[in-house]
Amino acid sequence: MGPKSTEAYNEIRAWIESGKLEPGAKLPSERRLEDELPVRRTALRQVLARLVSEGYIEVHGRSSYRVAGAVSTSTPEGLEPWTIHGERTIYENKWVDIDLVDVEPPGVNRFEHHVVRLQHVAISAIVDDDDRVLMLWRYRFVPRAWGWELPGGIVDAGEDPKEAALREVEEETGWRPESLEHVVTYQPMVGMVDSPHEIYVGKGAKRVGEPTDLEEAGHIEWVPLADVRGLMKRGDLMGSGTLVALLHILANRGAGAATASR
Repeated sequence: MGPKSTEAYNEIRAWIESGKLEPGAKLPSERRLEDELPVRRTALRQVLARLVSEGYIEVHGRSSYRVAGAVSTSTPEGLEPWTIHGERTIYENKWVDIDLVDVEPPGVNRFEHHVVRLQHVAISAIVDDDDRVLMLWRYRFVPRAWGWELPGGIVDAGEDPKEAALREVEEETGWRPESLEHVVTYQPMVGMVDSPHEIYVGKGAKRVGEPTDLEEAGHIEWVPLADVRGLMKRGDLMGSGTLVALLHILANRGAGAATASR
């Protein structure tokens, strides 16, 4: 895109990211956008097409657009949560705690439920200008298998998760991300395990040296995003964080761009 198209693109994107245009909001008509932005109709449509491909907006009807991310599903009401009467720890160290929690689901007799409490984790998917993602080929002794993973690790006590994500990428790969955006926080095994996973995506990175965390590094490679589906089918992608981040990127690529959720 030329300078004026880039300016128009940045302006519309700023409206969305600042909340001026909320998820589900209809964009102004092309005629009004022409009046407000420094581009004419043909260039404007190229800008809008890019925003669609990056997941910022969606085509609505024949010639209008809405901000992506609107939710039509309502939150169910009137349901009761489980009652927690207490809990006790039966094993603990700096890596894992195992608790027995005294719970009572609605309409069911109370019982003790095992809960495994692990660390807070941050994982990052960094994509370059050639649509490749920074990954590590590693051996994991628990499943006794080799596979591709995204860089990531434990969030230290008092550490900001984003800073932890940046630190882990650099320590494990020797690349420093240019930026990171938060995608989602999720629990990988919500029925029994408590281990918040923070997922970030970023665009671009700078080589700053060799990995400093040699135990974690393994083989480092920029893997084409076009390979992800095949690697998944082959069983070469390990870890839920890796899968969540890569599936997010693929779901938002559209015509080929990797984006973070807003």
